[in-house]
Amino acid sequence: MGQCCHSKPTEVVTFTESLSHPSAANGDSHVAIDQLAAGNKKFELEKIKLLLLGPGESGKSTIFKQMRILYGEPKSNDELRMYGVVVRSNIIVAIRKLCMLVRQLGLELKFREESQVTNGGMTRQQAYDEVISYLVDNHAMDPHPGTINQNDWVGHSNRVRPNINKEAQLFLQHVEAIRVLWESQDMKNVWKKRALENINDSHKDFLQDVTRISSPNYKPTDHDILICRIRTTQFTIERYMVNDLNFEVYDVGGQRGQRKQWIEVFEGVDAVIFVAALSEYDQNLSLNETNRVENRMIESLNLFQTVMQNRALKETSVLLFLNKKDIFEEKILYSDISAVAHFSDYNGPARDVDEGILYFIRKFQGRIIGDELGKAFIHVTCATDTTNMKFIFDSIGTIIMQSNIDDSYFFGTD
Repeated sequence: MGQCCHSKPTEVVTFTESLSHPSAANGDSHVAIDQLAAGNKKFELEKIKLLLLGPGESGKSTIFKQMRILYGEPKSNDELRMYGVVVRSNIIVAIRKLCMLVRQLGLELKFREESQVTNGGMTRQQAYDEVISYLVDNHAMDPHPGTINQNDWVGHSNRVRPNINKEAQLFLQHVEAIRVLWESQDMKNVWKKRALENINDSHKDFLQDVTRISSPNYKPTDHDILICRIRTTQFTIERYMVNDLNFEVYDVGGQRGQRKQWIEVFEGVDAVIFVAALSEYDQNLSLNETNRVENRMIESLNLFQTVMQNRALKETSVLLFLNKKDIFEEKILYSDISAVAHFSDYNGPARDVDEGILYFIRKFQGRIIGDELGKAFIHVTCATDTTNMKFIFDSIGTIIMQSNIDDSYFFGTD
């Protein structure tokens, strides 16, 4: 297995820092404008245009957020409040889907038969009935059982849709029932079957930390921001300088409805980061227009092949990130690869992480035709691991520059 070369310590300069040049503070706005224009021109001439592609929920936006954390400006309080609302909304979505899965699996009696009072002062039965009534069926007519601290730091955000703000408020009103339910061993067992409802794997961290997240002093951490789920529905562009290289990074929606927009940003791209989630080998995607379901890993493989064969990217380096390694390592212990019909040809040992990863690497290599293999970089990643991603980002510039010189092939599984 190859290794990335080590780079010198990262010099970080965010492009937008040009706006706050000291001369502007002295009233010399013309100098500031001229310097900004010069900076823009230099950036355009030297920039490396990087495009993030991949199916929905593969981790593209997490990688985009990592670059902002590592190389961008700190988030404003307004942005932090937005992420706080989204985190709380994500918890409501997760617990709602888990309770729907409890019904689907016929396990309701397991919760309704638990009469022992927990530390929260309610039984599992009471907690389950509260969540079902208020968050799933919406049948309850009496006032919500919880109250909201009017001095809550997060509050609401105008940056998100009203329903997300509403779900964030529901979280605060029902946080105790959510906590009691999640602490149940039965709910932990249901969690292992989360693929049936396409519940976001990373939101386990939120469910385990509802006390902190419900605090009136709560401010989202970098980790909270990385794992929260916000659907990308439009182009997002950010610019960074890393190790004397200028990057212009594009994040575009990965949902099927947004893919027709990809072609609009293909022109002039220096490299594509294609992100696929290793952990989705046993998950299905609902195709509403045909009432069919498609395996998410198969969708990733097909989409990767389409990108590799796109003529607009003929001379472009493609960096394949097989993401969510951490979740794959957990899931493979109880979800056998060969038990999935699409991957019944897997003949490696069960519960073997390395063999499983190598199997899927070969699946993606099988979608690369002829000389296209020479422009591909493959790396197994955990997009929520900032140290891991910094190592990769620091090496990307070198990889792209070298690829442009000799069309080399780089392979790694760190």
